[in-house]
Amino acid sequence: MINWAYVIILFILGFITYRRKSLDFFGSAVMIVMGVVIIFSAGPHWLLLIILFLVLSLLATKYSKKYKMSLGEFEGRRTSKNVISNGVVACFMAAFGGYYLPFVGGFIGAIATAMTDTLASEIGVLDPHPRLITTLQKVDPGTNGAVSPLGTGVGMLGAAIIGIAAYLLGIVENPLSAIIVSVVSGTVGCFADSILGALFENRHIITNEHVNLIATIVGAVVGILLI
Repeated sequence: MINWAYVIILFILGFITYRRKSLDFFGSAVMIVMGVVIIFSAGPHWLLLIILFLVLSLLATKYSKKYKMSLGEFEGRRTSKNVISNGVVACFMAAFGGYYLPFVGGFIGAIATAMTDTLASEIGVLDPHPRLITTLQKVDPGTNGAVSPLGTGVGMLGAAIIGIAAYLLGIVENPLSAIIVSVVSGTVGCFADSILGALFENRHIITNEHVNLIATIVGAVVGILLI
């Protein structure tokens, strides 16, 4: 009965994100489907970690909206492709996480990567002097593969928040382990995202969705190895 209450909350959240133009219709629908899978496979406390990521990422996106629009870097409404590329790995890990302990680390690593990358992108774009991760040359804010102290720092803070929440929600028993897994996997995954962006996305070999998907896989693998 409790799980169904969370399903209702999930539908309400999907409706709100759609009405507030944070996600399009299919993006909200995919989010709900993924959430239902997580609720009935791993439990509602795992879903709450995903919701925390969603809320923080949406707040980061809206932050300094006018300035981002002036740079042409305001993403606006996200689509189902964004939801899938950022969430499908975590959803898969949650589906098996209750049965195979290492997948708990994969779940945290995937979410931490998505969180770190989102904050590094949305807040890091405010740093006027980013550098390309592969050459360290100065580039314009918003360039694929660009990194900055501001973006990296805020991203790691976001990963730490995910780790603390994972402990408070009972997903990981040891708080220090939760934070280490989250910060390390999130940072490695985020740097992988930047490298892929610099080497392949800038050359239009792969899309941003491909980059996000591969990065969350990297973060999940690191999380599994660390747990």
